[in-house]
Amino acid sequence: MHLSGSNVLIIDDALERRDHLQGICEFLELQCHVFDFVTWLQQGKSFDLSTTSVVFLGESSLPISLNKLIADLNDQERILPKVLVCDWPELSESDFENAGGVGHLQEPYSYAAMLDLLHHCYVFSTQQHSPSHPELSSLVGQSPSIIEVKRLIAQVAPRDISVLITGESGTGKEVVARCLHEQSARAEGPFVPVNCGAIPAELLESELFGHEKGAFTGAISSRAGRFELAQGGTLFLDEIGDMPLPMQVKLLRVIQERQFERVGGTKTQEADVRIIAATHKDLETMIEAGEFREDLYYRLNVFPIEMPALRERLDDLPLLVNGLIERLKLEGIGSFRFHPSALESLKKHPWQGNVRELANLLERLAIIYPDGIVGVSELPPKFRHIEEPDPGRYAQDARQLSLVEETQIYTQALPASGGVQLPPEGIELKRFLEKLERSLINQALERCTNVVARAADELGIRRTTLVEKMRKYGISRQ
Repeated sequence: MHLSGSNVLIIDDALERRDHLQGICEFLELQCHVFDFVTWLQQGKSFDLSTTSVVFLGESSLPISLNKLIADLNDQERILPKVLVCDWPELSESDFENAGGVGHLQEPYSYAAMLDLLHHCYVFSTQQHSPSHPELSSLVGQSPSIIEVKRLIAQVAPRDISVLITGESGTGKEVVARCLHEQSARAEGPFVPVNCGAIPAELLESELFGHEKGAFTGAISSRAGRFELAQGGTLFLDEIGDMPLPMQVKLLRVIQERQFERVGGTKTQEADVRIIAATHKDLETMIEAGEFREDLYYRLNVFPIEMPALRERLDDLPLLVNGLIERLKLEGIGSFRFHPSALESLKKHPWQGNVRELANLLERLAIIYPDGIVGVSELPPKFRHIEEPDPGRYAQDARQLSLVEETQIYTQALPASGGVQLPPEGIELKRFLEKLERSLINQALERCTNVVARAADELGIRRTTLVEKMRKYGISRQ
């Protein structure tokens, strides 16, 4: 777990829940900073958000705007991952996600659920700083549709013109943008991504063009915008369809004149950037509805590239899986292998979330089954579209034995021989021992009514050792 020792911020007016949440975080060796909303509004401006890894938001007894609060809960350089620990009916799911929302933690809280959310917070944070795409750093696949996308990239990358990338959410539009940048004459310059839907409308102008000190309330110092940061390189405007109309007018002016000024400033600066935009929305329909400027559309859509949905290129699934698992391994998140039956089941999944949904699934499986082999029965229920193969056939490869089968080997062999006998077909020792250890820990906790100290005595290990193993396996003592 990569957030151990990190700072977390908890803001909640519910004292009991706040204390419970703090206890779980401290159990996981996180440094907690706890506030109620009154105290936070009084002291929050002096709080150093740059060292904060996660923000937990609970219930407020004050009539405050959660949208404004969430916008203020971001460091200047990054969007902080946020977790809701209660319902906020006035906050839409899309607004929450755009502002850095990672998930919801439901009561009763469990250590496993907390570990899962913290992992996703870690991934969210690393994606903002990683030079590579959160799903993959290159365009993977050999299907006809992906070969066509690669051909278009090679054709337009050397030409310094605007490109509009369309496609469903999660298809890998930023991968295409990075490929265009890396194959262009600007490859040595910066690649600066901006998610237009993740930045509040009132802050987007400052985010793009920068601002001078005193330009607005809270502008305590001058700051360069994304156009300045991208000078000599590529500016990637993701989710351009979410840009408000007034901001579209200002962007159009910059594209036309290749110049801009900071908010509150008078000095004109050259905009030496290549603009690549992306959206999952139908911009032509938005133009008809008066929600997107037609003149800006034609400025952006000089060269269109459409990314196919994952369900339209299922032949690429094995290549994508291999690439994503290799990335997880390199990042230290974990690794595992699929049984062929599991891959067949995944090919029947509709993949509404596309490659991003696949990446999230693999991250989850890498945590739950470290260095293991995942069959159909190990997949989350919604991904099980075929029956598990015949158990006799499945057991022919001992590395693919289920936990139940491995446990049977252990329990049947032990009374007869006083030890475990290696089955004729062999076994994957590391996976077998990890699953056996996890099973014994669960049994000890159940026998000792979840009292960790007593369970550690039952297992003949120190309490701190047991706590570490519980964290490793995501075992809850709730």
